[in-house]
Amino acid sequence: MGFDKGKGLPPPSPPVVPSNLVPEILEPIKKNTLLPMARRGSGTKGVKTHLLTNHFRVNFNNSNGHFFHYSVAITYEDGRPVEAKGIGRKILEKVQETYRTDLGSKYFAYDGEKTLFTVGALPSNKLDFSIVLEDTPSSRNNTGNASPNESNDADMKRSRRPNQSKKFMVEISYAARIPMQAIASALQGKETDYLQDAIRVLDVILRQSAARQGCLLVRQSFFHNDVQNFVHIGGGVTGVRGFHSSFRTTQGGLSLNIDTSTTMVVQPGHVVDFLLVNQNVKDPKYLDWNKARRALKNLRVQVAPSNREYKITGLSEERCQDQMFTRNSKNEKGEVEEVQTTVYKYFTEFRGIPLRYSGDFPCINVGKPKRPTFIPIEHCELVSLQRYTKSLNSLQRASLVEKSRQRPPERMASLTNGLKKSNYNADLVLQESGVSIGSSFTQVEGRVLPAPRLKVGNGEEFQPRDGRWNFNYKKLVEPVTVTKWAVVNFSARCDTNRLISDLIRCGRMKGINVEAPYKVVFQEDPNYRGAPANIRVEKMFEQMQSELRKGKEGRPKFILCILAEKKNSLVYGPWKRRNLVEEGIVTQCIAPTPKINDQYLTNVLLKINAKLGGLNSLLAMERSPRAMMPLVTQVPTFIVGMDVSHGSPGQSDIPSVAAVVGSIEWPLISKYRACVRTQSRKVEMIDNLFKPATNEKGEPVDDGIFRLTSSTFKLHSHSKKRKPEHIIIFRDGVSESQFNQVLNIELDQMMQACKFVEENWEPKFTVIIAQKNHHTKFFQAEGPGNVPPGTIIDSKICHPRNNDFYLCAHNGMIGTTRPTHYHVLYDDIGFSTDDLQELVHSLSYVYQRSTTAISVVAPVCYAHLAAAQMGTVMKFEDMSLSETSSTHGGITTPGAVPVPPMPKLNANVASSMFFC
Repeated sequence: MGFDKGKGLPPPSPPVVPSNLVPEILEPIKKNTLLPMARRGSGTKGVKTHLLTNHFRVNFNNSNGHFFHYSVAITYEDGRPVEAKGIGRKILEKVQETYRTDLGSKYFAYDGEKTLFTVGALPSNKLDFSIVLEDTPSSRNNTGNASPNESNDADMKRSRRPNQSKKFMVEISYAARIPMQAIASALQGKETDYLQDAIRVLDVILRQSAARQGCLLVRQSFFHNDVQNFVHIGGGVTGVRGFHSSFRTTQGGLSLNIDTSTTMVVQPGHVVDFLLVNQNVKDPKYLDWNKARRALKNLRVQVAPSNREYKITGLSEERCQDQMFTRNSKNEKGEVEEVQTTVYKYFTEFRGIPLRYSGDFPCINVGKPKRPTFIPIEHCELVSLQRYTKSLNSLQRASLVEKSRQRPPERMASLTNGLKKSNYNADLVLQESGVSIGSSFTQVEGRVLPAPRLKVGNGEEFQPRDGRWNFNYKKLVEPVTVTKWAVVNFSARCDTNRLISDLIRCGRMKGINVEAPYKVVFQEDPNYRGAPANIRVEKMFEQMQSELRKGKEGRPKFILCILAEKKNSLVYGPWKRRNLVEEGIVTQCIAPTPKINDQYLTNVLLKINAKLGGLNSLLAMERSPRAMMPLVTQVPTFIVGMDVSHGSPGQSDIPSVAAVVGSIEWPLISKYRACVRTQSRKVEMIDNLFKPATNEKGEPVDDGIFRLTSSTFKLHSHSKKRKPEHIIIFRDGVSESQFNQVLNIELDQMMQACKFVEENWEPKFTVIIAQKNHHTKFFQAEGPGNVPPGTIIDSKICHPRNNDFYLCAHNGMIGTTRPTHYHVLYDDIGFSTDDLQELVHSLSYVYQRSTTAISVVAPVCYAHLAAAQMGTVMKFEDMSLSETSSTHGGITTPGAVPVPPMPKLNANVASSMFFC
């Protein structure tokens, strides 16, 4: 990226357009680029409430100065670039310390890589320095005291020279300057072209401050090496609590947003202790060393007695007492010759270092593949604050969530202490810039919206209290009849007869007619319990087909599947695939506890009813269209939820899964249909919303995911289809930097999909982003509890220009409520602020799986469920690279890895809420 000297950093980049979009789709972007819409005003409905938020005011008194941006190049003495991470900060600290006069006595903020900033200019546009650094991190790749690959004499010499020095060349070159006036303007609620550049400088200053305190830096979060912040979550993984900090432009000016944050690190300490907990064994003799090799690769260890750090490259093939290596040694004549010895003998006899238990275990290898360097395992300790980047299992995730929770008073105290400990106002670069940070939580005014009225069976209406309700003495609004169904049991210990009778009884109480299932409960053959999951599923279906052929029951329409394991059952994916793709049977999986109560059964029945086409509850306005929100209830309106699910860390072969759900049977906004596709891994933009193609007859068709979703839109109680006039899009999972792509790529594709169906069909769109991944929290100004459900904030800490608001729709029972941050990017429909906020709030009450208001609108949750469920199915697909992505709506570019297609849902379940 180039810079114009003296003109600051480059302007924001234009929207990034995927290379697989055809030129016809790109053309509108070039002609008329859309930007996020401006705020139309604040809402007025609801009871006002005084709140506090974790934004701290930023004060500024240097509006006439400039930040100067410099590029940094660090090389070894021979000109090779320095690539080791972490060493750059040590080198620049040494430059600052050694050449302070040459730097004009200026302090600088360095990002750890290739950029630094100063307040005011350095004495010259180009400066060159050389420094010598002792005991550098690059020594991890060199042989140290504990290496048996050196002669004993060399080891003794090295032990008398405890530190190893290296010379580095540092070049600092001027790149650009950024006016500080941009910050002053932000404090007045105005944005300028240089504001994001200036904020970047301030963020770099904070990161450098944390780095100097020895913190682990993860993007804009930092973590202190303090055992009080560690929580063990099992498997040798430790959660470490830290703090996120970032500057935000708001209506009230510039603020520093500070929040608690947690990341996963490897449990520090002796390597053997880590392996024992990682593999859940009590004695080292039971360790699986192949698993150990994978778990330890690339981790850093500190080696005794030198206390130097190395990176683990592997393990020795033999035990320490058997592993041979070649070393140089002097014979009786004083001549140097090569001799073979074992690692164990070398350390115990030649080095005089006793080994208590390493003889029976492999050695740690910290050398290169062709030149290994072996160290006995008991001399190695894992360095603290090493990130654990693999995916967590379900037990670890549950433990992390439980141990990371903080109630509002505890979180506020933690944030206050974190800000005090960070001591930002003592930072010399921040002082030079004239920036100071307040110590008080920002006061904001919120409003509490009333809960919408709900309708259940027998025409009953009610208003939920505290964001919750139940079906005690109530019936479902549209119950189904559960007929022709079967029960299968995958080795779970469960009284199936009692479960069936209780389900029938509880269903009758809720208005659901659950008929008796097929007489036989299909129990898994014990001989196949240890078989691969897909085999277990295949054998279960063979058993079902064999039994059903004997009677007159016929093909089941619904199957209740009992699993032995909760959430982590390997059977789940292939079972769902077989039913949803091949058989077209609706299925509900449960993992019951020994004691099943009516509340558990009610929750199961809610899912079954929704999957089979029923409805559990409705917004009263869905049956009383003139009551409220005429732009939704009196004009055919299609509500869409969109999300993309990505594979877990370490699953590089799992594609991303895009899901689009759409409401059906207007004016109902509680029933949805999903369409799911695969796309390139880690791609957030949905790349096949509109996909021109040709059918078997050579006729043009649109095979895009949006058309397939919208094609089922129809009027309630009528088979006649009608095109919607209003389309409301809720998009999950995108950051602010991607807003332009949503507007100019995704929205444009959906508009083209409409025109493809009918040239004159031009529905009005509203596009809303729902963000959960942010760090703004709200606290009651008086009282220790969470903010009440329905709390909305659309002033002071919101964007100075754009149309956004925060909503806490749900009742935060555990921890501190995380609000959803909604951004209204586009509104051609013309909602008033109150009506749009009320619609968003109401859509938090139509989630058919629950009897509580949820934290984000139901369409987004459904899209997430659909993507996640089909993503689980994809894990068990044949990931053959011979498949081309054109079969799922993508276009394979040269050199790209083809994406396996999503298996097509059976027509019997494609229009159901199978994901519910």
